[in-house]
Amino acid sequence: MSHKGTILVADDDRSIRTVLDQALGRVGYQVRSTGNAATLWRWASEGEGELIITDVVMPDENGLDLLPRIKRIRPDLPIIVMSAQKTLLTAVKAAERGAYDYLPKPFDLKELLRVVERALSQPKMAPQEDAEAAADEEKLPLIGRSPAMQEIYRVMARLMGTDLTVLIYGESGTGKELVARALHDYGKRRNGPFVAINMAAIPRELIESELFGHEKGAFTGAANRYAGRFEQAEGGTLFLDEIGDMPIEAQTRLLRVLQQGEYTTVGGRTPIRTDVRIVAATNRDLRQAVNQGLFREDLFYRLNVVPLRLPPLRERSEDIPDLVRYFLSQAAAQGLPVKTVSPEAMERIRRYRWPGNVRELENLVRRLAALYADDVIGIEVIDNELAEPPQVPKPSEPGEEETLTGAIERHLTKYFAAQGDDLPAPGLYDRMLRELEIPLISLSLAATRGNQIKAAHMLGLNRNTLRKKIRDHNIQVIRGLK
Repeated sequence: MSHKGTILVADDDRSIRTVLDQALGRVGYQVRSTGNAATLWRWASEGEGELIITDVVMPDENGLDLLPRIKRIRPDLPIIVMSAQKTLLTAVKAAERGAYDYLPKPFDLKELLRVVERALSQPKMAPQEDAEAAADEEKLPLIGRSPAMQEIYRVMARLMGTDLTVLIYGESGTGKELVARALHDYGKRRNGPFVAINMAAIPRELIESELFGHEKGAFTGAANRYAGRFEQAEGGTLFLDEIGDMPIEAQTRLLRVLQQGEYTTVGGRTPIRTDVRIVAATNRDLRQAVNQGLFREDLFYRLNVVPLRLPPLRERSEDIPDLVRYFLSQAAAQGLPVKTVSPEAMERIRRYRWPGNVRELENLVRRLAALYADDVIGIEVIDNELAEPPQVPKPSEPGEEETLTGAIERHLTKYFAAQGDDLPAPGLYDRMLRELEIPLISLSLAATRGNQIKAAHMLGLNRNTLRKKIRDHNIQVIRGLK
């Protein structure tokens, strides 16, 4: 068999070195292996090897710390990092310090061989800057060492040095915004702003103004110019949550931004260039929405450059103990009593299906820390907490239909919640009245078959006032129907 090149292997586990030596040797590679970082450094500095496979934890030095030194003297040498630590931080550090790829242990030999072949046959990636020293595992937004999370970490690590558009799929509560924030906080735009907007919480009439901003006088109540989310996110990341709820009209404008890299404000005429990375998220099946005509197919393909599916908690139940301990430590750091969970109680938590996913689990843990006196939470407490609550009649049952005031209050509550720590743009009162006014006038005209005199009388408006509102809102009047 012809010699395909020399691979340097560093791992303090003799059995792993043996497995790699045999597997790589069978396909034609020559292998030199060592159990310490010092020997690997000597070989690399002497120019040996066409590729390195290294563990992270070794007796004399951390493999990740060795990477920048090797990349400085041999920037084109591909390095594959292996680790049993299985955290997002490990994957991110490996990518940031110049690793070609990261494989969690235990690794699949076929996958490793594919990565080796790809690394030796494709152009090498340039080294990236070191991660900031302040980043540590306790500050990570994502917790979990399950195979499902490992694959997510690998994809995310590869995305950190890019501006590729990402579409995150996942049920409510799986942590879609956490992933978006991690892509920003550990990526090349970390020094820019991270701006989030929830499409499901913004009234349809306001979405374009919220995204692209508006000029003074663009509509009733627009007393000042408002900088939209694209302008606020300039140089950073714009997270479009629940993108499947975006109305078609706004979809068209968003597509234009993605295609041309520019937009105009509502009421504006001058195109504005934009430098923003888009990360979108949805808990809906967007392909089905496309088939139903509810979502533009061309926009779907523009957003779906890198699809990333977050698994529900029930598909990674092995991560639940780590999550519980993490949330308990967070609660303790915020001044709540220090708690632990008994093994039986932890098993009961792990077996639960968690329809609300990680968010539901976090809420439970905070409740346990705040409300129960025992230092060790037992299975009786967990059984009581996870018991099915009694059924409460829904407001939509006959005789209990939601009032207009209740519907508006519910809608506004979602709208304010979507702002986070920020306040809505000035002019909210007039914008909300305008949103109510348009359907009210339209339906009144429909009820009077387009008779403006009758509609004005019914609404209690002067006829000229009604005509002006019809003209200002561009409301179509169809006469003689019904």
